[in-house]
Amino acid sequence: MNSTEYPVSQAVWGTVSGGARPGPARWSVAEEVPVAILVNGAHFAVVMATPADLEDFAIGFALNEGIVRDRNGLLRCAVAGAADGYVINLRVSEADALRAEARRRNLPARAGCGICGAQTLAAAVPTLPKVRGYIPRTDAVLAAYAAFPGLQEMRRENRSTHAAALCGTGGEILAVREDVGRHNALDKLAGVAARLDIDRSRCFILLSSRISFEMVQKAAAIGVPFVAAASAPTSLSLRAAEEAGLTLAVAGEGELMIFDTLTAEEPAA
Repeated sequence: MNSTEYPVSQAVWGTVSGGARPGPARWSVAEEVPVAILVNGAHFAVVMATPADLEDFAIGFALNEGIVRDRNGLLRCAVAGAADGYVINLRVSEADALRAEARRRNLPARAGCGICGAQTLAAAVPTLPKVRGYIPRTDAVLAAYAAFPGLQEMRRENRSTHAAALCGTGGEILAVREDVGRHNALDKLAGVAARLDIDRSRCFILLSSRISFEMVQKAAAIGVPFVAAASAPTSLSLRAAEEAGLTLAVAGEGELMIFDTLTAEEPAA
């Protein structure tokens, strides 16, 4: 669902101070609205998000949060506008609804960060599914990384949104999703991946943001074996990736830093 009720950006006026052309200037800021997520009519969470591709977000969120185990478990997804945002109602089986209730986070709002809403340490750092698959060639990853900025339409407009891309083995970009929240962008991409008839073990993901633990968690749930980002991973995300069999990397201008085992010791030649 690409919303027509809300734009993805809003125009504002400000003042440029200093520089070559000081004075009044127009700027576009990213739209951010509350999205309430219900499971069989019961409250599950509220996420602050950019109101575009909300059906993709709903599918990806349901999968990545473990509300359903696969796409077929989502019986129905209804997205409706509300006074100040949107409501997503996920229809699932009674068994899935009971499991969702056990995982429910009691936060008034969150910016796509599930760990911040976890009520126990075990819930904050769960065991991730194992992933296996094809590790792409460096030239394929760098080709996709070079093309990635040109496909970020929201960021071109407001310069403040994050993006996630699903890429094929040759470096071709299959889908891009954007959001003011980096976690939301990856949830939206998970929804796209669930709808596409592709072998995700032969795909990789690009991120415009850093690789935190939850980004690794979501990538493992999607089932890709390789994630490259614009910024380095955290130590926890590296440990989690190693346990899940996921390879992490940082892409830069003409080079790729691929992370191995988390250790301060230099590997033997």
